[in-house]
Amino acid sequence: MPAEPTTQELRALVAEFEPEKGHVLPALHKVQEQYGYISRKAIEIVARQLNTTPALIYGAVSFYSDFRTHPPAATEISWCSGPACRLLGGDRIREAMQQTLELPLGGQSGDHRYGLHLGQCNGTCSEAPQVWVNGKVTGNLTVASAIRLAREVKGAE
Repeated sequence: MPAEPTTQELRALVAEFEPEKGHVLPALHKVQEQYGYISRKAIEIVARQLNTTPALIYGAVSFYSDFRTHPPAATEISWCSGPACRLLGGDRIREAMQQTLELPLGGQSGDHRYGLHLGQCNGTCSEAPQVWVNGKVTGNLTVASAIRLAREVKGAE
């Protein structure tokens, strides 16, 4: 697992962002793109840089499902919660993956090899129902194919 970024690294990363310019989301995206997640320390640094409170920054982080507050698993599975996926059985896909991976939605294996979290519709509805494995669409899933995929991910070394 990568080490948490230092205060100095975080300050340098967000130095370009200014208070009262609507830079909360761009700053958070930059941190997550660099480190894969937004740590508690990063929330504090972004708040200080933007002259606001950590509570406001944490509110943005917790509101948007794309942001993570912990390092990502080696294999991240994002379950699509969009309308097309749900209409075509996406809830059954999620339930099958949760049972097979033995994880709740938002969970991660103890060894950080795989995780399952909520994703938002990205417009690839022709592939519904779908998940994204490390950002790559895996679609037209059935319960059986979702179970096979989860077993592959779980068994991968």
